[in-house]
Amino acid sequence: MKKSDTAPESTLLPRPTMEDVAREARVGRMTVSRALNQPELVSPESLAAVHAAIERLGYVQNLNAGSLASNKSRIVGAVIPTIEHPFFSDTISGLSQALALNGYQLLLGQSNYDPAEELRLFDAFVGRRVDGIMLIRTSAPAALVNRIRRCGVPVIEAWDTSNDQIDMRIGFSHREAGAAVARYFAGKGRRQIGYLGSVDVRSSQRLQGLREGAKQSALPKIEAVMLDRPSGINDAPQLLAELLERRPNLDALFCSSDMLAAGVLFECQRRGIRVPQDIALMGFVDLPIAAATHPGITTIRVPSLEIGKLAGAMLLDFLDGKRPADPRIDLGFTLVERGST
Repeated sequence: MKKSDTAPESTLLPRPTMEDVAREARVGRMTVSRALNQPELVSPESLAAVHAAIERLGYVQNLNAGSLASNKSRIVGAVIPTIEHPFFSDTISGLSQALALNGYQLLLGQSNYDPAEELRLFDAFVGRRVDGIMLIRTSAPAALVNRIRRCGVPVIEAWDTSNDQIDMRIGFSHREAGAAVARYFAGKGRRQIGYLGSVDVRSSQRLQGLREGAKQSALPKIEAVMLDRPSGINDAPQLLAELLERRPNLDALFCSSDMLAAGVLFECQRRGIRVPQDIALMGFVDLPIAAATHPGITTIRVPSLEIGKLAGAMLLDFLDGKRPADPRIDLGFTLVERGST
């Protein structure tokens, strides 16, 4: 391929300024500023001329200037473990909806379940002077706890209501969800209960609750197989095989997610294990796949979308000077019974 002797000319044009808009609209710069920030002070004719000029030039207002003047960025940061799981995506959707209704935008980062990355993202958001942060944390190292307490912006922790909250918190009790599953299985006459999941903090809390509930119901010790990373549908064959090797008489199984439960259901069908006759199966969250399988998967439904919406509302109220009367909101959960149990 023959190289050109001259570099191609750029097709990009200089970024238009407020002065360019003023000249195009045949008004003063102050009129343009008022049209953007206080349109009620501008005559309809001038307002129409300014907006027409903005459209022709492709002008975008410099929001940093207003942020410096008001000491507000109108941006909220969110740190979540991953965007791959639909339940976290629902929470982010709810948060984004609540913020957008009030003229705020969302800055998103995912920690990939890495505490060090979680801390780096938190510091980056504070450094960029966001107005608030929603955090779905994976751990609670002393450095992160100290940052939350001293960052100078409101922080709301989502997806959990444990007693170790630092600022505001909204979600539900993972321990109580696990205990509810144990009581449910006991009520169905199941005794040999297993758990499949990962070692992240929320999954571990559900396992703790499952064990507490089993003890209260006089059931044998829970057998658990845990991955050191997030578990998914493709992990089901390996995890189920290991669990059955440890507990051959398994008759009930709680999975840390509906996707993992669906994988277990498919593996049971491949092995000729009957669900629910041989093994009663439960998932967690109530994703669409839980209702789409045959049999449908009994699960713990959690209010993923509502968590995001209310987290946004709490942050906005705080920024408006209204500290919530109760900084800890427990939205609870619902056990949804289907054919797998």
